[in-house]
Parts: sequence; structure tokens; C-alpha cells
Amino acid sequence: MQFHRHSNIYVGLVHLVVVDLKRSIDFYTDLLGFSVLEQKDGFVSLSTDGKIPLVTLEEKKDAEPKLRRTTGLYHFAILLPTREDLGASLKRLADKRYPLHGGSDHLFSEALYLADPDGNGIEIYTDRPAEQWTWNEGELPFVSDPLDMEDLLKSGKTWDGLPADTVIGHIHLHVNDLEQAKRFYVEGLGFDITVPFRHQALFVASGGYHHHVGLNTWNGTGAPRPQETEAGMKWYTIVFSSERQLMETATRLHALGYKADKEEHLVHTEDPSGNRIQLVVS
Repeated sequence: MQFHRHSNIYVGLVHLVVVDLKRSIDFYTDLLGFSVLEQKDGFVSLSTDGKIPLVTLEEKKDAEPKLRRTTGLYHFAILLPTREDLGASLKRLADKRYPLHGGSDHLFSEALYLADPDGNGIEIYTDRPAEQWTWNEGELPFVSDPLDMEDLLKSGKTWDGLPADTVIGHIHLHVNDLEQAKRFYVEGLGFDITVPFRHQALFVASGGYHHHVGLNTWNGTGAPRPQETEAGMKWYTIVFSSERQLMETATRLHALGYKADKEEHLVHTEDPSGNRIQLVVS
């Protein structure tokens, strides 16, 4: 997990609004393999190492279902340490007969796709070794070949929940304008472009990763923001290595005309499509 450490900018946590907290806890713990780190009325945080929360769930029983054709979460991605771990997760999903949306071989990674009971998209994936990625003048190809699930199942070990060193590998968002998104994530937050403007999508990263954030207009250029009353992603965090780096980023965002509200050791911001972000220090 070298690309999700101190010197890089990366996604740390995803906060979701759900309709039925018990149903969601069962999904994230029994099916996916998270453990409960903290639970109180209407809220739970989920971890894999018993220390760092990766997903938090907030219950709103009167929340409306997610609407289609809006900006917001496309999927958040759970990065597993090894291919054997991914095979174990596939076996678990198959044993429980949980429906998959598909599987893809992206050359730099292998991935499974599904959704939680509220329709929040999830990717479970593992990276191929970085030395096998095919860079061409600082860019990676946009490839989604079929995943060899039969071979993945053969390579899988016995499922025992998610490994302790699992992380949120990246997040992929629906936006309504890719040029505006590029300005925010590249000029504002400081990410580098790794897969530029292909198939109505853009991918950015730090430290030479394939992508920490994916952005697409597949729900339409000019797509509206989700309603406040909907279930779905409420916000996510981007982790910086130091307070100084965080404050420099906040100053840069403010100078570009973006929201950058400081609160103790974090900064509240949102991208031009309304995706809310908390900027924090590792």
C-alpha cells in the first residue's frame, strides 16, 4: 500500500447516509468483512485494523432512495493487499449469492464491482505490481478487459474478513463538467493527471499511483446535484501529510474561488459538482 502513505495525497474515509443501519452493518461486516469500530445511535464506523475508520454510516430512516442521473458517488474502492485476498472476497460473495455488477482487468489492477443495499457503488480490487504498469509519457491506458474470475477463484485463500492493511484505494465520482473538475482536483488539490479525458472520464493521483480519484460525466454534462434528502455519500476525506500542506492547499483553493472552511485540523470544501470533501492530516 505504498501509494496510501505519508508522502501522498489519498482518500482516507467515505461517509454514507443509509436508510437501515442494521441492514447496512450486516452487509459491510458479514458480507464484505469490515469490523465495527464504534457504534452509537444512528451511527457506526467501520474498520479493518481496529484503529482507523475507513467507512462511516449515518442512518436516516426517512431518506429517499438515490436518484439516477445526478452527480455524486459512482463507487468507492476497497484496496486489498493481494490477489489471493481478492479471490477470497469473490468466493465470499459467490457463497452468499450476492449479485455483482461485473469484474474488470484494468491491467494495473483487477476489480470486482457491486453495490450496497442503498445502491452505493463499491469496487473491491487489488493492484498489480507497479513495475508492471504501462506508462506512456506519464499517462496510463484506459482499459477494462474482462476479469478472469475462474482463475481468481482458484487463487483465492480462505475468507476471513478483510485484511488489517486494507485501505480505501480510490474514489470515483460523477461530476457535471470535466474541465471544472480538472481545475479543482489538479490546480486546487494538487493531484496529477494520469488518464486524461478518455471516454468522458478523467483520472488523477499523487505519487505515481494509477488514480486516487476518478471523475466522469457518464450521468450527463450538467447533471444536477443529489438532493439533501437522499441516501448516498455525504462526504469523503482526502488525507495530507502535514498541517502545512493542508493549509497551503486551503489557501490555494480559496484563491481559485473554491470553498475552504477551516475547522481545527481539517478543512471543509466541495468540488464544482457538489461532492463534499473533508481535507485532513494523516
